[in-house]
Amino acid sequence: MRFPTPLASVAALCAATLFNPVRAAEGTAADEKMLRAIYTAALTNGPAYEHLRELTTKYPGRLAGSKNLEGAVQWGEALLKATGADRTELQPAMVPHWERGAKESIAIVGGVKLTAVALGGSVPTPAGGLRAPVVEVQSLAALKTTDVKGKIVFFNRPMNPEYINPGLSYRDAGDQRNQGPGEAAKYGAVGALVRSLTHAHDDVPHTGATTYPPDGPKIPAAALSTIAADNLSAALKLDSSLTVEMTINSRWFEDAPSHNVIGELRGSEHPEQIIVVGGHLDAWDIAPGAHDDGSGVVQSIEVMRLLKAAGYQPRHTLRVVLFTNEENGTRGATAYSTAVQEKKEQHLFALETDNGGFQPRGFNLGNPAGNAARRAARWRGLFEPYGIYSFSDGVGGTDVHPLLAQGTTVAGLTPDSQRYFDIHHTTEDSIDKVNPRELELGAAAMASLIYLVDQYGL
Repeated sequence: MRFPTPLASVAALCAATLFNPVRAAEGTAADEKMLRAIYTAALTNGPAYEHLRELTTKYPGRLAGSKNLEGAVQWGEALLKATGADRTELQPAMVPHWERGAKESIAIVGGVKLTAVALGGSVPTPAGGLRAPVVEVQSLAALKTTDVKGKIVFFNRPMNPEYINPGLSYRDAGDQRNQGPGEAAKYGAVGALVRSLTHAHDDVPHTGATTYPPDGPKIPAAALSTIAADNLSAALKLDSSLTVEMTINSRWFEDAPSHNVIGELRGSEHPEQIIVVGGHLDAWDIAPGAHDDGSGVVQSIEVMRLLKAAGYQPRHTLRVVLFTNEENGTRGATAYSTAVQEKKEQHLFALETDNGGFQPRGFNLGNPAGNAARRAARWRGLFEPYGIYSFSDGVGGTDVHPLLAQGTTVAGLTPDSQRYFDIHHTTEDSIDKVNPRELELGAAAMASLIYLVDQYGL
């Protein structure tokens, strides 16, 4: 977690002063009527699902540097204009460009093929592939006491099933994928295999980013499906000397130009003060990217439509931001937060949606004072009829988090994410896994929170 500087704290105090004028009483019949209008517009005439269908059909695999991502950028700007944005902008960002190449192959020599997918950022295997013995470990710490030199390290610690929130399970197991290959390389390993980050027991491998220390050795790395991981582990128990053959055909290119997509509704009273809502436009190359994060993209655009449909003119400028390159670089978030500082823009609130388009349950919120969730919880009575009850402490999400250090109050939509990591970063993250009503309910919850923040401050 990042902490605000003293200057950012002063900025936050100033923003709070400007953002909390004396207003009419909260939680009145007028507020109930507005939320009802927002939800009615979402559930009776919402186009978000069809927008998601178009995005995932025309532009699947929207990884940084790809033609599909840049096609999606143009699509996003056109949709914002059609939704009625007063202004749109394509904000430049240079992004990393990695390509998977021809399909990877992982197999036990003399045995079965293991269903796998190269990790994002992996280096390729040598020409002709890599063949080496395998050693199984449960943690990065085990590398210090295990002989891995000249071997393929197999990280096989499952996601912890005891957490109620699967995001915590993902967080705790994620070091194996994120840092495992780079750490194994330091000890002389020649390759890495990682158990997919999911509670699901199936034959679908999950990709995701891995990173290497800047000056350290790099080894090819792939994720195994959970069934493949169990099969390899069982085979190693029978024969600890078995070998695995890996073929990965990935390639790095020079950084490529991309853009954040911005669309605004100009505020009627304080146009210089900005409320952001957004999601990330990119997706892993193997994934249609319906839940991650096509849902967040169309929900963010839908917030603008819903406020207009409800007849509400924001007092502060509403800015929709479709961030580029969240998956493997966060260059979009960096470009956006840097521009905010350079332009000295005043951001009051930033809401992100990047946990799937499932049934919404609430929001995580953070601010420099540490009381944003408690303050937002005063609206629980307005939200409970719509199934929204959770207001927890948090940092918003990856793309809006940098704004927290600048004094902005940040938030993230919290859906019921029990099924999210079953399909996360896979070929199965397709539109048929998204429920249209749940998608619109999420957009309505976000639009309702933005309405209340715009009216009364937070």
